[in-house]
Amino acid sequence: MYEENVKIVRLLSLSLLAGLALTGCGANGSQSPQTPPAGTGGSATPAPDAATCRPASALYFTAAGIGGAGETANDGAAVNWEAPHVPGEVLVFTGRNLRAQAVSALSGVSTLEVGQGLLLARTPAGERDATFAGRLSGAGLRTQPNYRYSSLAASDPGFPGNRGVRVGDRTYVQSYLTRIGADEAWQALDAAGRSKNGVLTAVLDTGADKNHLDLTGRLLMGCTFDNQGGFAVGAPEVSANSSQGRGHGTSSAGLIGATTDNGLGLSGLLWHGTLLPVKVLGEDGASTVSLIGGLNYAAAQGARVINMSLGIPGKLSDPALNQAITAAARQAVLVAAAGNTSNDGIYFPASHPDVIAVGALGREDRLACYSARPGAASGSRQLDIVAPGGNAGTSASVTSSAAGCLVSGPDDLLTLNTTEQNGYALRAGTSEAAPLVSGVVSLMWGANPSLSAAQVRARLLASARQVDGLKVLDAQAAVEAALR
Repeated sequence: MYEENVKIVRLLSLSLLAGLALTGCGANGSQSPQTPPAGTGGSATPAPDAATCRPASALYFTAAGIGGAGETANDGAAVNWEAPHVPGEVLVFTGRNLRAQAVSALSGVSTLEVGQGLLLARTPAGERDATFAGRLSGAGLRTQPNYRYSSLAASDPGFPGNRGVRVGDRTYVQSYLTRIGADEAWQALDAAGRSKNGVLTAVLDTGADKNHLDLTGRLLMGCTFDNQGGFAVGAPEVSANSSQGRGHGTSSAGLIGATTDNGLGLSGLLWHGTLLPVKVLGEDGASTVSLIGGLNYAAAQGARVINMSLGIPGKLSDPALNQAITAAARQAVLVAAAGNTSNDGIYFPASHPDVIAVGALGREDRLACYSARPGAASGSRQLDIVAPGGNAGTSASVTSSAAGCLVSGPDDLLTLNTTEQNGYALRAGTSEAAPLVSGVVSLMWGANPSLSAAQVRARLLASARQVDGLKVLDAQAAVEAALR
């Protein structure tokens, strides 16, 4: 007599396998209450009984509960066990009855009936899915992988291939996402069953526009640190008319975490990730005091990635800030823009050894004319990695003061802007390259939370493409390195 096994086994694939049956279901099998549109005056729809979120006849059992004899044969349809599929699971077509040989092959195997004549079987421990499927096929059962499916493309207008976002009299798309392999990185996360939301990422900048539709629900309550040591929790971004408040922080936040696949605006690297805006830049820039306050605050809030699109040129000694950087780097990966002048070396804090220094690529995989690069002013410090930063200038022989180097053009990055300034803009600089790196780092850590900050950094840099002595950001390779 076969052993009855009626324990419910937690199968991660349930929501993917029966997507239509489970639409709107939470992780516990219940449906989330629905909130009526604003102004309707209606009440929230009560959650239905848990049974409404279960496939018909969804019962876990072993072969003892199958019984019967009959004929099923593999129809020869091609299956691909190398394609993305849920590991540890095999779909089995049973028909109305099973032969004794098939019943024997399923003996002791935990299964779930997910449709008429269709079982989801748990692969026995120590056996490969394809091997297990082959054994079942040998017993006369048709099998296939429990394939993983993902969205064909983000629905945001700015995502490459979509209609684009209008800035001025032209329409643009986020071509930089294609260049860094963002979609391939997301697909790798989908295939591994990991979230595309990353980890808590802090943006030390001018603040972020909480009213921007592409940042709705993405921002935690931030904090402002001024140059005299004062602070204010939840202070908004400075006026759009001020020299430091023209959407710089909103741009950085959007590149990392603009809500993706919501049919609006742009696609951030983190689909629905959480951002911590920390305002350290004011009318007169930032200071040692404001940066220390921002770093300490971000670390205390549990940020695992800290983006700093700011800096000062020259080989700088700032012992007080060094101490804060070293302390924050014990738990977080720190990323900073290398600077926007080509003859002043790598700016500080990017030049600090515990910070990832990010240079900018122009239209091609060469340093943009404005991008900071190694030089006497910053000692032997090299760029750690480079990412698209906008602007067509690519010649390493010209300086940032060369005519046309910093002229805005169609090769600049499409980013968020404050709502007062039309919501979207084109920007160029290492300030735009750094958030792309921060977003990928956040995806990596979300893919494998067990990694240390040092391990995430090492895997990021080791995964970069080598192009003429530069380490070029490769989101797909970075995520896959984190998953290993």
